[in-house]
Amino acid sequence: MGRVVTWTTAVRRTYERGATGFESGVQLLEKRYTPLGRFTPGPFEGWAFLWQPALLGFVALTSILAGASFTNSPFKLDMTGTWFFGEPVAGATGTPSQTKYILSVVLVYGGLLLLMRVWLRLAEVMKLHAGASLKKLWWIFALWSVPMIVAPPLFSRDVFSYAAQGEMTSYHLSPYVLGPFSLGASPFVPPVDPLWANTPAPYGPFFLFLDGSIDKLSGHREIFTVVGLRLLEVVGVALIGYGVAILARGLGRDPGEAFVLSALNPLVLLTLIGGAHNDAIMAGFLIVGLALAVQRHPLWALFFVSVATAIKAPAAIGLAFVAWNWLPHSTIRQKVKPFAVGGVIVIATLGVSSLLAGFGFGWINNLLTNGTVRSWAAPATGVGMAITNLTHALGLTSISLASVLSVTRFIGLLAAAGFSLWLLWHSSSRGWVRSLGLSLILFVELGPVVQPWYLAWGLVVLAASYQGREHFWLLLLSITGPFLGLPGGRVLLADLVHSNPLLIALAVATLGGVLLVPMGRWTQWSWPERVDDPISVSSS
Repeated sequence: MGRVVTWTTAVRRTYERGATGFESGVQLLEKRYTPLGRFTPGPFEGWAFLWQPALLGFVALTSILAGASFTNSPFKLDMTGTWFFGEPVAGATGTPSQTKYILSVVLVYGGLLLLMRVWLRLAEVMKLHAGASLKKLWWIFALWSVPMIVAPPLFSRDVFSYAAQGEMTSYHLSPYVLGPFSLGASPFVPPVDPLWANTPAPYGPFFLFLDGSIDKLSGHREIFTVVGLRLLEVVGVALIGYGVAILARGLGRDPGEAFVLSALNPLVLLTLIGGAHNDAIMAGFLIVGLALAVQRHPLWALFFVSVATAIKAPAAIGLAFVAWNWLPHSTIRQKVKPFAVGGVIVIATLGVSSLLAGFGFGWINNLLTNGTVRSWAAPATGVGMAITNLTHALGLTSISLASVLSVTRFIGLLAAAGFSLWLLWHSSSRGWVRSLGLSLILFVELGPVVQPWYLAWGLVVLAASYQGREHFWLLLLSITGPFLGLPGGRVLLADLVHSNPLLIALAVATLGGVLLVPMGRWTQWSWPERVDDPISVSSS
């Protein structure tokens, strides 16, 4: 046991040294090679400047909208009839314009870079200066949401799978048994990613109920079902913003900062609204439930977190943390009652949701269907792929990738469960909301698949509860996550390599300008105010 403690301490110290060096290096590069170095941080002058990041962020998101609206844009599905504009005309022929292709890439990447810079500086201002008007921040959210609501589904085709599952639900075809291709010649089928063509749905019954209801309201029209699903996710992100402000107040934190770190987070805007992923509505109910728990309304808290679980299963981790901390500093025996009551609420909520959807609990058997995706972004999967490649290089071709992945992924999930149980056990001393946020991120990072929108589960919780260096990692994951989720990276790079060198040079120069152009004097307040040394001042 002593060796384990010694080893753990050594790992912790190594992490602290490495993380401190990395964070200091990033700050040094920011000060030396970005416009921030031009400013000498001075006294904070209030929140009148908020119109500037609001406008810059809107320009950035509008640039992404414009870049994704070309018919040959690589950032969205380029199929006839899947959106209101920017899609090819049926039967159209001809060679796609190379200039438009590169312009699309420049507009999207330029918009992403500008958005990350604006949000990062605004988040840092919020960390140093509390008291921003939530009303003004809500107006920024409304302004930034508009381009993402108008844009075609970005960076992912998942919303088309949702739409097809909604069509199946409305006609009582069980998405827990059949895949979207069971709809046959329906217009809902062609936009679905072939990877999920015959894959049953892993989503909870309440989401299927909402999904099927939206399809019925749309008159069984595919494109309007997709629009309805996106609007549902906008409601989900609005719930995140509403709940995280209440949660932050309950934890004694600045609600404005928590709002910026969650509802205005680029990862949230781009993947949950732009990509229309159902993680938004799950996270929205989860955050509201946590806010109610902090305000000592445990029954309502368990209900809302149960609803989140009935949308996507990972929210169930929140149930354990809410029930465990219902009676803080209590004994194991005293915690039995909260877990029993919580169990009744969960079973009742899932039961009613299953009756509404009409397909029972088949979704539980499908929870690992996303494991068919094999990506280096997931450490548990990446290690398995690396081991398989190494064994095959050594001539051990009888070892299959599937068998290796089953082991490495199991170890990853086991490690995530072990760390989460430790966090749960120590949650009363470490802060249970913060511990929950870390647990959610652990299950993503150590799970079989890491998708950028999965990171939003834990990040929006940490937005109101982070401590110390977790703020740095929250920012880092938020600004790198959207780039990791860009589709077709290899194909995109290959296309650009074979493009006109002059156009490529112009594109690189444009992106460099976006990365380095000053954004205004307001950014100086994202650095701590410089305090002169009184000894040096008196001696001078």
